[in-house]
Amino acid sequence: MGKKPLPDEEIAAQLAELPGWDREGDTITRAFGVRYHGGVALIVNVADVERLVGHHADIDLRWDHIRFRITTHDAGHRLTAADFDLAARIDRIAAAHQAQPHNA
Repeated sequence: MGKKPLPDEEIAAQLAELPGWDREGDTITRAFGVRYHGGVALIVNVADVERLVGHHADIDLRWDHIRFRITTHDAGHRLTAADFDLAARIDRIAAAHQAQPHNA
């Protein structure tokens, strides 16, 4: 997956394909409502995928929700195609865990 920073137009197009993800500077974020233990299981599944694709999100687990923040550290903390690929994978894993959209 490419580690070249994306231009703003491409970032906007990619975000349009990923409802629920928001841009915050040079990161994309999304939160899901999930019980704590369900969040732990979700993290384990996401971590397995992250290991396979060689890209990682920052993850914040709370008692009733989990938040993912993604940027490409080795591209100068900029957004790349790898970030949007990982976001789509996280969405699929979260759906499998019946995590719900959350406003965190």
